[in-house]
Amino acid sequence: MTRPDIESCKTALRAAGIPLEDAAGPVQRKSRDFYWYSPILKRQLAEVTGDFIVSPRTEDEVRTVLATCYAHSVPVTVRGGGTGNYGQSMPLKGGCVLSTAELTRHEIHQGRLVTEPGAVMADLETACRAKGQELRLFPSTIATATIGGFIAGGSSGVGAIRWGGLRNPANILKLRLLTMEAEPRVIELDGHDVHKAAHAYGVNGVITRLELPIDPASDWIGVLVGLPDLSAALRFGLAVGGQDDILCRMISVFEPGIAERYFLRHRAFLTEGEGLVGIYVSRQTLPALETFATAQGAAIRFRDGQSEQRVPPLYEIGWNHTTLRAMKVDPDTTYLQMMFGDDPAAEAARLKARFGDEMRLHFELTRIMGKVRAVAMPLVKYTDEARLEELVTLLEADGFTVFNPHRVTLEEGGMKAPDLDQLAFKRETDPRGLLNPGKMIAWEDPDWVPVAGRTYLFGETAREGAE
Repeated sequence: MTRPDIESCKTALRAAGIPLEDAAGPVQRKSRDFYWYSPILKRQLAEVTGDFIVSPRTEDEVRTVLATCYAHSVPVTVRGGGTGNYGQSMPLKGGCVLSTAELTRHEIHQGRLVTEPGAVMADLETACRAKGQELRLFPSTIATATIGGFIAGGSSGVGAIRWGGLRNPANILKLRLLTMEAEPRVIELDGHDVHKAAHAYGVNGVITRLELPIDPASDWIGVLVGLPDLSAALRFGLAVGGQDDILCRMISVFEPGIAERYFLRHRAFLTEGEGLVGIYVSRQTLPALETFATAQGAAIRFRDGQSEQRVPPLYEIGWNHTTLRAMKVDPDTTYLQMMFGDDPAAEAARLKARFGDEMRLHFELTRIMGKVRAVAMPLVKYTDEARLEELVTLLEADGFTVFNPHRVTLEEGGMKAPDLDQLAFKRETDPRGLLNPGKMIAWEDPDWVPVAGRTYLFGETAREGAE
């Protein structure tokens, strides 16, 4: 890669009227995301920072930024709300951090949302609800996460029990993006092609507009249900997810001890030693849930509105907010992400027998190919990097699929192998590899295969140093 000319690039961007910040403090802050969830990434990425931040206000200004940076060989990393957990928006090779904070315009139509990437998802949910509609999916960080960051860096969230994750082709209608070339082009993707740019960390185009399906709004009630143990809680959650007469937006399952120790403002309502199921259920079908719970020997311990005490919304104790709440109480906590099979209760029992409290099990239920499945986000007691790597190796050897959140690259985290469509699309849209470099191993090494215990952060330099 040609050496970047940072100063000439900044001068040209300022001359073009692009808002630009290059003071060290703000640049460092906006070069960070929630990478510190991982103790491994916290160490590896501690010194990562961009050289300057730009905040374009229109698609034309985004085009100017990309053309100018291309002319000066300056890498560009797109940033939304900075709520990613894997360093997705961290500029591994410095250069320009393109903030989407000013790109917030949106339109709400019947059944669809058209929006720029920087719109905060909580604002979009509020705007949709004002018109009797709601988002299909959102992360637990909805209060600050942007829609573009969620689509480019996320994979699932609240709503997955109904709609599956973002890989479900029904959940993204269209994406519009700009290429990283001397004359950036507009490319519009729809149908299966949207996945060339979705969950690609912005390595193969800068998204400037998204079109997503939205649905009639429901009145969701957060409910916590107690059961005798983890096995009973898992079986109950899976059964609720399969009931046609109970409409749910989220189903979370926690082993005994997690809620009492970490959900501090819910603790007074809970019974010690129980497995817990958190459910967003529509007010209309809440009676059906109550009847079902009674029949299954489950007890509703809490529902929204039963107390004047302010408690967090249910989504702020589920998904990766579970990890965040655990880290606040026990700083030596981190997490993993795993897919369970057809008998998650038996698999969970096997894990608990083997690892005990080193791994406290938390599940989010999702729908895959029409079937309710359990995705585990276990809380892991962190001792050192070697043990964390060993845990991943042991789990994979035992047949579990682990989506490793302690990796910064696409392949090593969620994909487990190169995505050839995304790789081919990057060759088309970013021929010089200037978009978010360091996040796609297959760009530099098409023959790459994952090797347990090795991390790949900065392309050839890291690989050579690891030999």
